[in-house]
Amino acid sequence: MPRSSARKWPKLLPPLTPEQKKISDDFVKQWLELLPRRYSRVEEFNHNYPLRSSPGGFRTTLEIGAGLGEHLHYEKLTPEQEENYVALELRENMAAEIRRQFPRVRTVLGDCQRRTDFPDGFFDRIIAIHVLEHLPDLPGCVQEAWRVLRQPDGRFLVVIPTEGSPAYGLARKISAERVYKKRYGGSYTWFHRREHINRVWEILEELHPYFVVESKRFFPLPWLPFVFCNLFVGLSLRPRLTPLED
Repeated sequence: MPRSSARKWPKLLPPLTPEQKKISDDFVKQWLELLPRRYSRVEEFNHNYPLRSSPGGFRTTLEIGAGLGEHLHYEKLTPEQEENYVALELRENMAAEIRRQFPRVRTVLGDCQRRTDFPDGFFDRIIAIHVLEHLPDLPGCVQEAWRVLRQPDGRFLVVIPTEGSPAYGLARKISAERVYKKRYGGSYTWFHRREHINRVWEILEELHPYFVVESKRFFPLPWLPFVFCNLFVGLSLRPRLTPLED
């Protein structure tokens, strides 16, 4: 790991009470179920960006933080691609839903910040849709993604929010925060501060030693490619042959 990363990571999060843990698991699942019904335009960007940026003729896929498997609804996979699609998910309640809906893909319960059992260069593409902003040990995830991605023509396909921007703060107030307060009451602050712990610049900083940004797209204003006025950024990343050192 580059020395600058070693000094900063992993980020330490305050422990959850049993009630907060229960709310956190429940709300994440409820929010992921609500997104495609209420915010379809957002979901179309989230899931179509990786499709448009996927390498031609890919065979193997790793989706990290696969949630409820929503991205799989957008994929048009051949039987071979489906058989070689791995959905990695941390929460058992969500992994169970992926297994129920998509029994032909391989669902793995695990942490994308830790070393997996897959060999070096195993995957043609890795998909991370709204995952990297959540990770206390982001460098661990980036290094493992680099290790298991095929070089030089594999692709790491990422979508992240512009957390901290005026546009994203306003959008959260009128969407997720409103839903949370209606369902649970009380303050939403503890939840979102614990969930979105990494900003765009931090994520790009950790990706840089291992990946080259091949393309980038902002949403909803691609013609204004600035963080402050957009909600999300899509990134298509090519692995470096050798990681950069400080």
